[in-house]
Amino acid sequence: MTALHSRAVSAVTAASCVVHLGLVAGNQHGPWLGVVMLAMVGVCLPCAVHLWRGGREKTLRQVMGCALAMAALHAALLLGAPAVSGSGAPGHFHAGAAAPGAGFFGMGSLGPGFLVSGFLGSGAEGLLAVVVLEITTAFLAATLLARLRSVHAEMKL
Repeated sequence: MTALHSRAVSAVTAASCVVHLGLVAGNQHGPWLGVVMLAMVGVCLPCAVHLWRGGREKTLRQVMGCALAMAALHAALLLGAPAVSGSGAPGHFHAGAAAPGAGFFGMGSLGPGFLVSGFLGSGAEGLLAVVVLEITTAFLAATLLARLRSVHAEMKL
Protein backbone atom coordinates (compact mmCIF):
# COMPACT_ATOMS: atom_id res chain seq x y z
CA MET A 1 0.00 0.00 0.00
CA THR A 2 2.89 2.35 0.75
CA ALA A 3 4.33 1.77 -2.75
CA LEU A 4 1.03 2.78 -4.34
CA HIS A 5 0.85 5.88 -2.15
CA SER A 6 4.42 6.81 -3.07
CA ARG A 7 3.68 6.39 -6.77
CA ALA A 8 0.56 8.55 -6.47
CA VAL A 9 2.66 11.40 -5.01
CA SER A 10 5.20 10.82 -7.78
CA ALA A 11 2.55 10.91 -10.51
CA VAL A 12 1.02 14.16 -9.26
CA THR A 13 4.48 15.74 -9.01
CA ALA A 14 5.40 14.58 -12.53
CA ALA A 15 2.09 15.89 -13.90
CA SER A 16 2.87 19.31 -12.46
CA CYS A 17 6.26 19.19 -14.20
CA VAL A 18 4.62 18.34 -17.54
CA VAL A 19 2.19 21.25 -17.21
CA HIS A 20 5.02 23.65 -16.43
CA LEU A 21 7.06 22.37 -19.39
CA GLY A 22 4.01 22.97 -21.58
CA LEU A 23 3.73 26.53 -20.31
CA VAL A 24 7.42 27.12 -21.04
CA ALA A 25 7.09 25.59 -24.52
CA GLY A 26 4.13 27.85 -25.24
CA ASN A 27 5.94 30.92 -23.87
CA GLN A 28 2.84 31.76 -21.83
CA HIS A 29 4.66 33.79 -19.19
CA GLY A 30 7.71 35.35 -20.80
CA PRO A 31 11.38 34.43 -20.63
CA TRP A 32 12.22 35.07 -16.98
CA LEU A 33 9.25 33.11 -15.64
CA GLY A 34 10.10 30.41 -18.18
CA VAL A 35 13.53 30.08 -16.60
CA VAL A 36 11.96 29.94 -13.13
CA MET A 37 9.55 27.21 -14.27
CA LEU A 38 12.41 25.21 -15.81
CA ALA A 39 14.28 25.48 -12.50
CA MET A 40 11.14 24.23 -10.72
CA VAL A 41 11.01 21.25 -13.06
CA GLY A 42 14.70 20.64 -12.40
CA VAL A 43 14.00 20.47 -8.66
CA CYS A 44 10.72 18.53 -8.82
CA LEU A 45 11.43 15.89 -11.47
CA PRO A 46 14.23 14.13 -9.54
CA CYS A 47 11.92 13.97 -6.52
CA ALA A 48 9.21 12.38 -8.66
CA VAL A 49 11.70 9.73 -9.79
CA HIS A 50 12.84 9.06 -6.21
CA LEU A 51 9.24 8.78 -5.03
CA TRP A 52 8.37 6.38 -7.87
CA ARG A 53 11.12 4.08 -6.60
CA GLY A 54 9.97 4.40 -2.99
CA GLY A 55 9.25 7.29 -0.65
CA ARG A 56 12.03 8.71 1.50
CA GLU A 57 11.39 11.18 4.30
CA LYS A 58 13.77 13.82 2.95
CA THR A 59 12.20 13.69 -0.52
CA LEU A 60 8.68 13.80 0.91
CA ARG A 61 9.52 16.85 3.03
CA GLN A 62 10.96 18.59 -0.03
CA VAL A 63 7.85 17.80 -2.11
CA MET A 64 5.59 19.04 0.72
CA GLY A 65 7.54 22.27 1.09
CA CYS A 66 7.63 22.98 -2.65
CA ALA A 67 3.93 22.16 -3.05
CA LEU A 68 2.92 24.45 -0.19
CA ALA A 69 5.15 27.24 -1.54
CA MET A 70 3.58 26.88 -5.00
CA ALA A 71 0.08 26.86 -3.48
CA ALA A 72 0.88 30.08 -1.61
CA LEU A 73 2.40 31.71 -4.72
CA HIS A 74 -0.56 30.80 -6.94
CA ALA A 75 -3.03 31.87 -4.23
CA ALA A 76 -1.28 35.26 -4.07
CA LEU A 77 -1.59 35.53 -7.85
CA LEU A 78 -5.25 34.54 -7.61
CA LEU A 79 -5.89 37.22 -5.01
CA GLY A 80 -4.25 39.83 -7.21
CA ALA A 81 -0.85 40.56 -5.69
CA PRO A 82 0.71 42.94 -8.26
CA ALA A 83 4.24 42.52 -6.88
CA VAL A 84 4.08 38.76 -7.46
CA SER A 85 2.44 38.83 -10.87
CA GLY A 86 5.32 40.81 -12.37
CA SER A 87 3.15 43.45 -13.96
CA GLY A 88 1.63 46.63 -12.67
CA ALA A 89 -1.82 45.14 -12.95
CA PRO A 90 -3.20 43.05 -10.10
CA GLY A 91 -3.76 39.36 -10.64
CA HIS A 92 -2.44 36.91 -13.17
CA PHE A 93 -4.06 36.57 -16.54
CA HIS A 94 -3.12 34.94 -19.81
CA ALA A 95 -3.31 37.03 -22.92
CA GLY A 96 -4.63 34.14 -24.95
CA ALA A 97 -4.21 30.52 -25.81
CA ALA A 98 -1.83 29.13 -28.36
CA ALA A 99 -2.97 28.86 -31.94
CA PRO A 100 -5.30 25.92 -32.60
CA GLY A 101 -3.39 22.82 -33.60
CA ALA A 102 -0.10 24.09 -32.21
CA GLY A 103 2.02 21.09 -31.37
CA PHE A 104 3.29 20.28 -27.92
CA PHE A 105 5.63 17.30 -28.01
CA GLY A 106 3.60 15.89 -30.91
CA MET A 107 0.27 16.19 -29.07
CA GLY A 108 -1.47 18.14 -31.84
CA SER A 109 -4.28 20.32 -30.50
CA LEU A 110 -3.41 19.47 -26.91
CA GLY A 111 -0.74 22.15 -26.91
CA PRO A 112 0.26 24.66 -24.25
CA GLY A 113 -2.85 26.74 -24.91
CA PHE A 114 -4.96 23.71 -24.06
CA LEU A 115 -3.02 23.17 -20.85
CA VAL A 116 -3.68 26.75 -19.79
CA SER A 117 -7.14 27.55 -21.07
CA GLY A 118 -8.67 24.18 -21.91
CA PHE A 119 -7.56 21.86 -19.15
CA LEU A 120 -6.87 24.23 -16.28
CA GLY A 121 -9.18 27.01 -17.34
CA SER A 122 -8.11 30.58 -17.87
CA GLY A 123 -7.39 33.23 -15.29
CA ALA A 124 -8.90 32.52 -11.89
CA GLU A 125 -10.10 29.01 -12.73
CA GLY A 126 -6.62 27.90 -13.77
CA LEU A 127 -4.97 29.40 -10.70
CA LEU A 128 -7.54 27.83 -8.41
CA ALA A 129 -6.97 24.45 -10.06
CA VAL A 130 -3.22 24.81 -9.48
CA VAL A 131 -3.76 25.74 -5.81
CA VAL A 132 -5.97 22.65 -5.34
CA LEU A 133 -3.42 20.44 -7.15
CA GLU A 134 -0.55 21.71 -5.00
CA ILE A 135 -2.49 21.32 -1.75
CA THR A 136 -3.42 17.79 -2.83
CA THR A 137 0.24 17.05 -3.56
CA ALA A 138 1.28 18.35 -0.13
CA PHE A 139 -1.50 16.34 1.54
CA LEU A 140 -0.50 13.12 -0.23
CA ALA A 141 3.16 13.66 0.70
CA ALA A 142 2.25 14.44 4.33
CA THR A 143 0.07 11.36 4.72
CA LEU A 144 2.77 9.15 3.19
CA LEU A 145 5.36 10.68 5.52
CA ALA A 146 3.10 9.95 8.51
CA ARG A 147 2.61 6.38 7.28
CA LEU A 148 6.37 5.84 6.92
CA ARG A 149 7.00 7.27 10.39
CA SER A 150 4.40 4.96 11.94
CA VAL A 151 6.01 1.96 10.26
CA HIS A 152 9.41 3.00 11.63
CA ALA A 153 7.91 3.49 15.10
CA GLU A 154 6.36 -0.02 15.01
CA MET A 155 9.72 -1.50 13.99
CA LYS A 156 11.38 0.00 17.08
CA LEU A 157 8.89 -1.72 19.42
